[in-house]
Amino acid sequence: MLAQQKQEIAALFQAALAPVLEGSGLAPTVVLERPRDPSHGDIACNIAMQLAKQLKMNPRELATKIVAGLLENPAGKGLVESADIAGPGFINLRVAASAKQSVVRTIMQQQGQFGRSELGQGKKVILEFVSANPTGPLHVGHGRQAALGDAMSALFEAQGYDVTREFYYNDAGVQIATLANSVQARARGIKPGDAGWPESAYNGDYIQDIADDYLAGKTVSASDGQPATASGDVDDLESIRKFAVTYLRNEQDIDLQAFGVKFDNYYLESSLYLEGKVEAAVDTLLRAGHTYEQDGALWLRTTDYGDDKDRVMRKSDGTFTYFVPDVAYHITKWQRGFGQAINIQGSDHHGTIARVRAGLQAVDMGIPQGYPDYVLHKMVTVMKDGEEVKISKRAGSYVTVRDLIEWSGGGDIGKGRDAVRFFLISRKADTEFVFDVDVALATSDENPVYYVQYAHARICSALANWGGDEAQLANADLSLLATPHEASLLAKLAAYPEVLARAQSELGPHQVAFYLRELAGELHSYYFAHKWLLDDDEPLKLARLALASATRQVLRNGLALIGVSAPNKM
Repeated sequence: MLAQQKQEIAALFQAALAPVLEGSGLAPTVVLERPRDPSHGDIACNIAMQLAKQLKMNPRELATKIVAGLLENPAGKGLVESADIAGPGFINLRVAASAKQSVVRTIMQQQGQFGRSELGQGKKVILEFVSANPTGPLHVGHGRQAALGDAMSALFEAQGYDVTREFYYNDAGVQIATLANSVQARARGIKPGDAGWPESAYNGDYIQDIADDYLAGKTVSASDGQPATASGDVDDLESIRKFAVTYLRNEQDIDLQAFGVKFDNYYLESSLYLEGKVEAAVDTLLRAGHTYEQDGALWLRTTDYGDDKDRVMRKSDGTFTYFVPDVAYHITKWQRGFGQAINIQGSDHHGTIARVRAGLQAVDMGIPQGYPDYVLHKMVTVMKDGEEVKISKRAGSYVTVRDLIEWSGGGDIGKGRDAVRFFLISRKADTEFVFDVDVALATSDENPVYYVQYAHARICSALANWGGDEAQLANADLSLLATPHEASLLAKLAAYPEVLARAQSELGPHQVAFYLRELAGELHSYYFAHKWLLDDDEPLKLARLALASATRQVLRNGLALIGVSAPNKM
């Protein structure tokens, strides 16, 4: 049932309640639900049971009055087929067949806009994801963040929000120093295992690639920054650092481009220090009176805001702990006007949530409790040829996003991207996920992305075999869609807008993947159960092709939202 139809039925209930509620001062909200048992109807409402005590009426008697008023209302003609009362006062409605069939026409009219709304219009939201240290290639965990973050961003956009996708670069700290030392060692001809190789150095082959380009005096550029030209001087550690960071940021840009993910903004951790934002955040906390000195360190009373213990902000050596720049960074999000901020990160960030939120409360800037929202994902295990893959030659110690895309596409980057993006959002973020490359390569129902894409291609093939003008389908007699398979497919199509709204509000893009698999299943079942290209019944043929065309549109809309292509041929 479409959202507008649901609103119209709620209005029918309100109109039926009006004479009953007159003078009572009550203004109840009508909640419509789907019956657990579909045989009971399309809509269930327990408003009579809610109001009976307050109105001092028997709930079944009240339900009878509501149903009578509802069925007498001419506005319900063509929308409500019947209404009955069950048990102590539940009201069950059956929606008219013509109203259910009208979803096909609605989809044809709205096309790519079907499922979208303007509920979030005027609201700004920022989603931060991937946010990898520029110390190596993007790993599979970053890939899960990219898939989740981009799909969530698209869900918010589909609800009318002003969305910003942001990548926060941790380009300051110990890991960057380790990167520079690793490249310097390689530039000097020292390899992992050699005497003089730094103990904590990065061992991947990519370090040698950076060193080679540095010695060759090459120039590299990241998507949003100034080019870095290598001096070639192996003793110039600062030059090596700048070149290596820019080199790896460019490599990550290439990985993200292959993955089909684009960011609106890149934010550098180093800029927080250069622009004095970290010091400003600390000064604000000092003035607010939520800090104290102990053992030569500066502490924040995070226990005042629900943390399990107070946290050190500034160590005795004068350096800040890692959560302090995080607080400063999130203050900038609030100052930039983002009323909602969502961070998609690995589950290893769980310990930072309470202290960052406590710091944001302690600055007394009106930032709401629970800001920002966090979506924490669990690890991804990669299986290939029946065995777990743990090491990539390129990265040295983990499987990269680029590895996974190349493996999953069998050399076809587009196919690999589709598989990886679909697979990595197909489970709730907080569940561990096993990515089986062999399944991603399968051309069978076992492969979920193939299964969904094949449903789209199957419809394209049927319409091509028909060879008619698809504009004719807008005038098809939809009342002929009367089989159980057709009723089930119509109901699934009508549910799409509600699925998007729920997935956005619950920060759960996996719901879209589930829906697409179910819709594809309905389509495949319908295809095998009923002939579409009838030779002896032109009106029914057009009605069935119209239903198939509407299904193709919804499949295309849903796949586009999660960053997956909808091929016309498989």
